[in-house]
Amino acid sequence: MATADDLKFQEFDDAANLLAANPDATTISIDEPVEIPKNQHSRLQEPGREEDDELLGTDDSDKTELLAGQKKSAPFWTFEYYQTFFDVDTYQVLDRIKGSVFPVPGKNFVRLYIRSNPDLYGPFWICATLVFTIAVSGNLSNFFIHLGKPTYHYVPEFRKVSIASTTIYAYAWLVPLALWGFLMWRNSKVMNIVSYSFLEIVCVYGYSLFIYIPTAILWIIPQKVVRWVLVVFSLCLSGSVLVMTFWPAVRDDNRRIAVATVATILLLHALLAVGCLAYFFDAPELDIPAPIIPAHNGTTVITKS
Repeated sequence: MATADDLKFQEFDDAANLLAANPDATTISIDEPVEIPKNQHSRLQEPGREEDDELLGTDDSDKTELLAGQKKSAPFWTFEYYQTFFDVDTYQVLDRIKGSVFPVPGKNFVRLYIRSNPDLYGPFWICATLVFTIAVSGNLSNFFIHLGKPTYHYVPEFRKVSIASTTIYAYAWLVPLALWGFLMWRNSKVMNIVSYSFLEIVCVYGYSLFIYIPTAILWIIPQKVVRWVLVVFSLCLSGSVLVMTFWPAVRDDNRRIAVATVATILLLHALLAVGCLAYFFDAPELDIPAPIIPAHNGTTVITKS
């Protein structure tokens, strides 16, 4: 028959001996999960990488890929394939517009708003609204500037709609395409470069243009100082969205290439705003002389506009 000593668990004896030898020793129960202290966990990670993961959203990239793999993609020639690009509701669009107008310092626009469900609905209608806003506001601005001049004859310029649409949509599609190709190329050279998808880049550029819609309406004010202050203010807001989105993606690249990439992004963004202001609002309009109508008695009559 087994004695009382034989019924004791050997584990308890070992733990008792360990505590007797070292009172400060820590014992771990089998049922309790092993937790790594925070200070030890921070030493295991490289300094600064946790911040990069937060900005780039790489910690959720694996989950996103798994969820994307579970979705059944329709063939590109079907209507269902393109329907997924517009599968957003009003609250999502408004939330993304708010995020582009009020950027949060240190937060990535793609990770916060776009990565879960990139769309083309918001960028398409933002660009369309911006086109008509710039064209109509430009015509009204010229009308108010020359209002009251006897030699000025107002003629609506419908060609501004086509020029504005070509400029806005070319910028909103060609620049993201070039940036996407550049990031893909650098990703093949440097492993740490994060390459966004083309749809995500289009979303970022499309929503970043929303701030120019109210700005274009305020450009009707015939004061150059007010217009240029509005341009600088809009550039600071929309440009910060682009910088906080694409700088974490290229920061591990060569320093000169990373700075040149971000500088080029801001330069093209500034050229769009300044070019629209200079062409549609600050362009000098030639006064059209009043028409001269010859009278039947040999005299000429000058009509007043």
